[in-house]
Amino acid sequence: MSTAHGARARARIEVTAAIKDEARRQLAAEGAAKLSLRAVARELGMVSSALYRYFPSRDELLTALIIDAYDSVGEAAEAAYAKAVDGSPAAQWVAVCEGVREWALARPHEYALIYGSPVPGYTAPDATVPAAARVGLLLIGIVRDAHQGKGVAQWKLPAEVRPEARRMAEDLAPDLPPEVVVVLVGAWAQLFGLVSFEVFGQFNRVVEERAVFFRHAVGQLAHHVGLVFPRSERAVR
Repeated sequence: MSTAHGARARARIEVTAAIKDEARRQLAAEGAAKLSLRAVARELGMVSSALYRYFPSRDELLTALIIDAYDSVGEAAEAAYAKAVDGSPAAQWVAVCEGVREWALARPHEYALIYGSPVPGYTAPDATVPAAARVGLLLIGIVRDAHQGKGVAQWKLPAEVRPEARRMAEDLAPDLPPEVVVVLVGAWAQLFGLVSFEVFGQFNRVVEERAVFFRHAVGQLAHHVGLVFPRSERAVR
């Protein structure tokens, strides 16, 4: 790579980062629905035509921000898992959930972008799927390791749920029993329900000790998906 080409590449990376940073500031101030390329360009002292060379449309900028947010919460969850890797699968599950919560509380506007109300007129493309799947795949991996090790408890499913459970297992985790996968999907949804209630204020005047409550709640989710806390870990819960 020539020196000039390398300088241009670095400049493009820096300008792209500046555009995203300003867009995130607008998200915090106005919300995703009011994100405007012209407003971003104005705040950065750019003409709109120059910004369009980086992001040809508002939707492309939104997609980049969404992928970044999913990757960021995925990285936070993976970092929490790494710190708990020597613990039981149940402890790993709780650690990952707490990593997601801590990220969401630190970055509420980015959380709202990916788990809040849909942005009018925007449909997320398939390019967002790998980043969006990171937390879910990490939770599946914890349950898979437990299943392949000491095993997990399995709940008997009503007959009407079994066909959908089998379909989900085939799509998401063919090496896990459908009885486990269907409960795992429900627990994944409940995790983000708990986080959303806290981020968006629904726990106000309801839950005071929220970290303690959250840890207990996601511990119950771990139990529900069949993970078991060893006696040594139960004592500190």
